[in-house]
Amino acid sequence: MGTQEPREVPLARRLGLFDATMIVMGGIIGAGIFVNPAVVARNVHTPLLVLGAWLIGGTIALIGAFVYAELAALRPRVGGQYAYLRDAYHPIVAFLYGWTLLLVVQTGGMAGAAIIFGRYFCELFGLSVSEQVLAILALAILTAVNCLGVRAGSNVQSALMLIKLVAIVLLIGVGCFGPVKTHSAGVELPTDSGGFAGLARAMSPVLFAYGGWQTASFVSGEMRDPRHDLPRGLLIGVFGVILCYVLVSYSCLRVLGVAGLARTNVPASEVMRHALGERGAQVIAAGIAISTLGFLSQSILTAPRVYYAMARDGVFFKAVGHLDPRTRVPTVAIVLQGFCAVTIAFTGKYDQILSYVVAIDVLFFGLTGASLLIFRARLQKETSDGERLRVPWHPITTSLFVLACWAISISTVVQFPHNAGIGLGILGMGALIYPLWRDRRLAKGSGIDA
Repeated sequence: MGTQEPREVPLARRLGLFDATMIVMGGIIGAGIFVNPAVVARNVHTPLLVLGAWLIGGTIALIGAFVYAELAALRPRVGGQYAYLRDAYHPIVAFLYGWTLLLVVQTGGMAGAAIIFGRYFCELFGLSVSEQVLAILALAILTAVNCLGVRAGSNVQSALMLIKLVAIVLLIGVGCFGPVKTHSAGVELPTDSGGFAGLARAMSPVLFAYGGWQTASFVSGEMRDPRHDLPRGLLIGVFGVILCYVLVSYSCLRVLGVAGLARTNVPASEVMRHALGERGAQVIAAGIAISTLGFLSQSILTAPRVYYAMARDGVFFKAVGHLDPRTRVPTVAIVLQGFCAVTIAFTGKYDQILSYVVAIDVLFFGLTGASLLIFRARLQKETSDGERLRVPWHPITTSLFVLACWAISISTVVQFPHNAGIGLGILGMGALIYPLWRDRRLAKGSGIDA
């Protein structure tokens, strides 16, 4: 019965090129770019490698966005990474994606963003409170608000996005054209560049910051001319984000230097403090804190729909598929996600959360990219291959995307075996638990809707 409503969505084709571009950029730009240049600088110790890491990550994001866009064009009625994995491989793969989304990827990303909020909130008001405590409070409050069915309207979300863009433009302007910091004698540049191993480690924070380009695949059914506007929106949006990220990183390097950048936890505030004093640091901290809350609110509301779908498919707790009759939101799913995010924020620090999340996240990115190869092979004999959206230079680019994602996943596990290993352990636990729900579903005679 629930399969009728989603089919009405493609009829509302109101989005154009500008809308697609804003959706792409809004889905990518979070708070990570204000912190992660410092994490990258701790792993690679030359300006060329620092900037190169952001360019490599941007290239991966660009190819990945095209992969997801073609998947959305191939399977417009199912949509979403959960369904792509289910239909390309087996329901257990889709279940493991949803399982790790709840316990690792989404909640870990939320915990990381909340910690950034806590860090810059402390910077703004000069508090000595732990950033983790503030992160937990922010997650708890926003989870409660979303359970009440209260969420920011489109005007509020646009305002938060505008604040975020103003903060980025301000940081770039000050960093590129403001005074350059004189490095103190106590700060010495590392003697080595970090090499390939350092670059591999640096890709975790880079891809964490670029995360979100995959959301572009969900707008094709609502676009007036998806064949032309979606790829253009992807190109303009991702190129715009790459430009922003590289310029932010360059600004931090120009003002602080590699060693100074590596030593700080609040690089954006340091850049602004050097140029405009404490008032400048407070302004950027306020902008980052506000924009992070908007990003968190959106994340808390959207991801529970995956867990809700899993429960409706009969492969997760039945209560998670419950909608509150008053607010019409999946309250149990939202609370469960909030609890997991709070737990991760309480038990881990920002750098630890990065490796915890990225190892699993890029693993499923690679699997989703490989699903395009599978769908293309299944459609090979069809004559109506038409004018649908295609990944440029497929299958070379798609295969490179898959291999790059899996290489980064393996590298993250090798470099950070403890934190990434926890994520893999949760993945393995899901593989053991899935048969229990599958057997219960089969016993009740409820299949999975295609």
